[in-house]
Amino acid sequence: MQNPAKITVLLKGYPRLSETFIAQELLGLEKAGFELELVAMRRPTDKKRHPVHDEIKAPVHYLPEYLHEEPLRVLKALGKACRLPGFGKMLRQFFKDLPRDFSRNRFRRLGQAMVLVAEWPGKAEWLHAHFIHTPASVAFYASLLSGMGWSVSAHAKDIWTSKDWDLADKLAHVDWAVTCTRVGYEQLSALAKDRRAEDRKVVHLSYHGLDLQRFPHFEGARSRRDGSDVHDPVRILSVGRAVKKKGYDVLLHALAKLPSELNWAFTHIGGGDELAKLKALADQLHIADRITWKGAMDQRDVLTHYRESDVFTLACRITADGDRDGLPNVLVEAASQGLMAVSTTVSGISELFVNGENGLLVAPDDPVVLADALQNAIRNPDLRHQLGAAAEQKVRQDFDYQNSIRDLTVLFNRSLGQ
Repeated sequence: MQNPAKITVLLKGYPRLSETFIAQELLGLEKAGFELELVAMRRPTDKKRHPVHDEIKAPVHYLPEYLHEEPLRVLKALGKACRLPGFGKMLRQFFKDLPRDFSRNRFRRLGQAMVLVAEWPGKAEWLHAHFIHTPASVAFYASLLSGMGWSVSAHAKDIWTSKDWDLADKLAHVDWAVTCTRVGYEQLSALAKDRRAEDRKVVHLSYHGLDLQRFPHFEGARSRRDGSDVHDPVRILSVGRAVKKKGYDVLLHALAKLPSELNWAFTHIGGGDELAKLKALADQLHIADRITWKGAMDQRDVLTHYRESDVFTLACRITADGDRDGLPNVLVEAASQGLMAVSTTVSGISELFVNGENGLLVAPDDPVVLADALQNAIRNPDLRHQLGAAAEQKVRQDFDYQNSIRDLTVLFNRSLGQ
């Protein structure tokens, strides 16, 4: 690359503890030679940061989260926007969208797009949005207003809780989109069918993967705990936000169904709106004394827990509004340490694990079958070691994040004419 290409990356919030995969990608792009300007739609709410956030050099800018909080900034942006050639094109798209989504949110995205263009950071040459729902709405309007090319990374909730018309409109105008699971790729590809006559693909599949230098092979010995020792219970770990799609209520019911003679201790790492309800549920199920709620932790502390635990579990589900995980990064992280996982068949999880070969997978929303799988893992240390080793081999072979950085480098360079 003769001159570093500069890209504006639009994020919903930054930094966020739950989105290490995005931070890892940003750092990887910088190391690949791109210069980044980060723009976030929300200011951070997490009190901690991962080490990777401090290694990213890109400056961070914040759009007004709510337009009424910065009215002069929005009016100034409107004054600049209405003089741009793309103003009419942006408004036509907005008024096309408005009857289908008549909400304050729709007006907010329009205002944020105008502020983004009016204050365009660092003379960047390209706009890339993370998440194809609200950040991509801002990017779409900003592209129409400015004439700037744009691309998008789609993940999980943003795909499955968006309306098909909304996704199809964005896919009809975006230069390219990338997503991190096969099931997401197939969904977006079907919605981009009107562009199949073009010479090149619009939707691309690229797994996030891990920075394996941050998750080196664990040289220590895995324990042979089998649940028989009251003084040395099997250590069960889960890492994830306490939200409905993670299925923690199902997991607690499954833990409560384990035979009384089995000795286990469960540790949860993560924040989330459902924590208070889950703690109350644990009390009702009479298992609260076996559970430790750690709250949010940085990546180094989480790595220590992976290495000290015996079983990793995540009871992912599809919620009533269609929300679901893609391939939770924590499952890849746990597997990188040879820690066997018990999870569900939701979305992209089956793209990493094969039941009985490198993990145990069950149907979602079924605490009985989940309890059976957990019991199997607790009682059989040899099985845990065998499946955990196979999972680690899969991760180190197929889930190195450098593969994703290479994919993105090709796509960005093509768009930027490098």
